[in-house]
Amino acid sequence: MIHRTKQAQSVKAKAGRKLLVIDGTSFCYRAYYAIRSLANSKGEPTNAIYGFITMIRKLIQDEAPDYLAICFDRKEPTFRHEKFKDYKAHRKPMPDDLVEQLEPIKEFCRAYRYPLFEKAGFEADDIIGTLAVQGEKDGLEVFIVTGDKDVMQLVTEHVKIINPHRDDVVYDAEKVKKKFEGLGPDKIVDLMALMGDASDNIPGVPGIGEKTAVKLIQQFGSVENLISQANQISSKSQRAMIQDHSEEARLSKELAKIDVNVPLDYQWGDMVCQDPDRERLVRLLTRYEFKTLLKEQMPTGEAKLTERRYRIIKNEKDLQELIHILEKAEAFSFDTETTSSDSMQAHLVGLSFSWKEFEAAYVPVSSEHHHAQGMPQAEVLGKIRPLLENGKFKKYGQNIKYDWIVMKRHGVTLRGVVFDSMIASYLINPLRRFHNLDDLALEYLSVKKITTESLIGKGKNQQSMADVPVDQIGNYACEDADCVMRLQPILNKRLDELGLTNLYQTVELPLMEVLAIMEMHGVALDVGLLKKLSDDMAKNLSALTEEIYREAGEEFNINSTKQLGDILFVKMKLPVIKRTKTGYSTDEGVLEKLSMTYELPKRILEYREQAKLKSTYLDALPQMIHPETGYVHTSYNQVVTATGRLSSSEPNLQNIPVKTETGRQIRKTFISRSRGDKHGKIVSADYSQIELRILAHLSEDRNLVDAFQHDRDVHKFTATLLYGVSENDVTREMRDVAKTINFSIIYGKTAYGLSQDLGISVSEADGFIKQYFSRYPAIHDYLESQKQKARQVGYLTTILGRRSYFPDILSKNM
Repeated sequence: MIHRTKQAQSVKAKAGRKLLVIDGTSFCYRAYYAIRSLANSKGEPTNAIYGFITMIRKLIQDEAPDYLAICFDRKEPTFRHEKFKDYKAHRKPMPDDLVEQLEPIKEFCRAYRYPLFEKAGFEADDIIGTLAVQGEKDGLEVFIVTGDKDVMQLVTEHVKIINPHRDDVVYDAEKVKKKFEGLGPDKIVDLMALMGDASDNIPGVPGIGEKTAVKLIQQFGSVENLISQANQISSKSQRAMIQDHSEEARLSKELAKIDVNVPLDYQWGDMVCQDPDRERLVRLLTRYEFKTLLKEQMPTGEAKLTERRYRIIKNEKDLQELIHILEKAEAFSFDTETTSSDSMQAHLVGLSFSWKEFEAAYVPVSSEHHHAQGMPQAEVLGKIRPLLENGKFKKYGQNIKYDWIVMKRHGVTLRGVVFDSMIASYLINPLRRFHNLDDLALEYLSVKKITTESLIGKGKNQQSMADVPVDQIGNYACEDADCVMRLQPILNKRLDELGLTNLYQTVELPLMEVLAIMEMHGVALDVGLLKKLSDDMAKNLSALTEEIYREAGEEFNINSTKQLGDILFVKMKLPVIKRTKTGYSTDEGVLEKLSMTYELPKRILEYREQAKLKSTYLDALPQMIHPETGYVHTSYNQVVTATGRLSSSEPNLQNIPVKTETGRQIRKTFISRSRGDKHGKIVSADYSQIELRILAHLSEDRNLVDAFQHDRDVHKFTATLLYGVSENDVTREMRDVAKTINFSIIYGKTAYGLSQDLGISVSEADGFIKQYFSRYPAIHDYLESQKQKARQVGYLTTILGRRSYFPDILSKNM
């Protein structure tokens, strides 16, 4: 039945208007397979939902129909199953994660006010046929969107098919005839009766394919004529097949024929394209975390725009009044506007404050570094410094580490920071990709913020914030501060509910300031050594390139996947390991396998490694040295990894290679600071077997705890348990095996993975694992209990309460 909207219009359709009828079930499958591995932070699959919405929206935008219908199959048996119990019997069941998305897809259709049709006992094709036939009778131009060829039987002068699987090719009667060698839409059912349909398990006639079916229908006109005149079939085998399977042919024709008389309750007025139910749609888009689509639905700003009281501070009197307000407030949010997103390069353009929901002020400043209008920077900072440096005044911010560094570089030490919305969002949901203020305001406040791009542009046309008129910056900056102020109670409440407040207040917020200081200190580089290594590597690469050309027998672009593939697999005829959509794969895994036997792939791997090291480190690092400090200032990212681990970027100081000699040479370019004639030292500190100590603490396994309490070599001790020997008899090889097993067990390696690491059989590795757990039974029980807990609640917690989520733990896709 149709799900009607409240705004039904005239019953009669207007002649000549366009009706678009979409095979919704087919689109669900198409969307599901077009986008894979998409889920929200709860672990719910969303790939089919997102794909369906975006494809349907584009289709409607491109076709601009006057009337619309989306038709779905239902799970109940149809009249065809009554005629043939094996109808669709061989079709694979719909994937579970697609089934899970069907109802949400329909919910989205209702929110977009797309008319839905479905009816028990009938397929989507029958509903499509009924609507198409009635639409044509009522003078509409009908376009059916489907990839099913059996629907071609519906094509007429005013009914056409858009095939989305064929780049939206439109099939009219002439195109159908061209496809089936002169046979028109009225012969499709006869063709299906002969050749059958494997996907629907329509039997057809054995041995009759499409080409033969076309020839037979061309000759005899219909299945009935063919059966009655079977003795005239020239091919003896075909004649026998038709005579022996005439009943299957008749049945197949009944099954293939679309029912165009489905009893439907609808009016054309219900099918007029309308604006979406915005409130319902926003709820769904938020629920399934479709941020881009959500932003489209939200007007810039919010419904409560009239409640906003934002102002720009332009003189000393107003500034003094603002400071007085902030001193009396329980807390206030603070934000900076600057000339750069790099906190170590940024110059101050203005400061914004909010002390109460919907109230904010922006203080623009002028300085010798830019042409922005405002009070002199020195004057503003002189008056505002006591407030910002006084820890008794509580301060909120978004990514406040950035503001801390900017202010420190301008001579102000920010104190009293008690809330950072970015860090709070990260702790609440470490799996979400972005914790920027635009997304948080949209999700929690239903506010579509003024974007930075709308002010300064992007790419080549991007300008500095200092060049934007003060009035425009003022609105934007006040909105930032206001949104943080309004987010604070919401996010703090959520932190409390999740038991994360202590972690937030005692670890994450204090860490922010530590990281800011580390970033400002920077890292020293031996530029001379970097230059020497780069020059040496350039010579090595040149020699390696000549060697590669000799091995290949010709010169070619080593960095071109296509040219390399042609050399390896066409010219040299090396075994093809893997193909891609565009040709031969030459990825690292492929080259590593080939390099075990062939010289050229080995040389290519060497070339790639050295070229990457040269461009990523040797040539790039000197360019990153700050012109004023003389050091490299990385960014330590507190809200990126899903586990709470820090990361480092521009440059990534956590990923300097160490396993190769070249990598070790690059590490030597990182040097200690020198003060006058005194040379400092770089100190490297490491925990002793920290993972195993934590495991002993958490599992309380008696044997493992005992080993640490008596300060024993834990790997030797494990070897004594595995091999049944004394510590004095443990060989280096035994200890190495025990060490591998100790760490493999922690990270859940299977018997197969362990066998690969140790170079032993899977059964031997499995024996080691079983023996390990028999010696450390509490570890086994602890690990299993954690898996079970993760399955039940979807997350695990650290000692400090940090949550690590596992949204895919119940997935049936191993």
